[in-house]
Amino acid sequence: MMAGLSADYYARLEQGRDDNPSDQVLAALARAFELGPDATEYLYKLARPRACVERAVPCVDQVSLCVLRFIEKWDDASVFVVNRRLDILAKNRVAAALFEGVEYTDNLIRLAFLNPAAREWWLNWEEEAAENVAHLRAAAGTDPDDPYLLELVDELSRESEDFRRLWARHDVRGRNQGLIRLHHSEVGEMTFSLETLRIESAPGLRILVAEAVPRGPTDDCLAKLRVLTASRR
Repeated sequence: MMAGLSADYYARLEQGRDDNPSDQVLAALARAFELGPDATEYLYKLARPRACVERAVPCVDQVSLCVLRFIEKWDDASVFVVNRRLDILAKNRVAAALFEGVEYTDNLIRLAFLNPAAREWWLNWEEEAAENVAHLRAAAGTDPDDPYLLELVDELSRESEDFRRLWARHDVRGRNQGLIRLHHSEVGEMTFSLETLRIESAPGLRILVAEAVPRGPTDDCLAKLRVLTASRR
């Protein structure tokens, strides 16, 4: 009723008996479900799978030397490069120091759900885990045939009840901004402001920049962490 559709037509959409809804119908459903921008885009991709496949960009895992030099120029922020699956492909010295000694740092979602210490490492674990799962759901809609993504979802579904719970919510959001709160075992609590940068030369990759929140203890913690890392080297 809210979307202006008959119950019979809506049932045919849900059951896949009508696979060509108009843009007006999709827009009406997005309004009725109060979908945000990311979820609305996801809805259109589900309804236009053939067009999405034709426009799909391969998931690139190669980080150029130019990008590597670029992220190393940050010495006061944790900076790393990820692909659609949130595999961590490269990180600067600050990020490497933060992740040192932490298991499953090959992928942010595996880190969140397969590392028992993740709940202590992320002070806002539930929020962080939910954001990452919503991002993975969006990636699955964009590239549903990616074998590595399917393998990742299968692994997490087998190994983590929390992942199954959050995956079943079908939340869809891109991971672009937000606050990250960490507890490092050696230097204490830190709060970062996250920003995402697109790499135009590699459309499947993103640079995640986690900068210390101003006027807080994080800068001091990072300074201590740099000293500790240098002394170990």
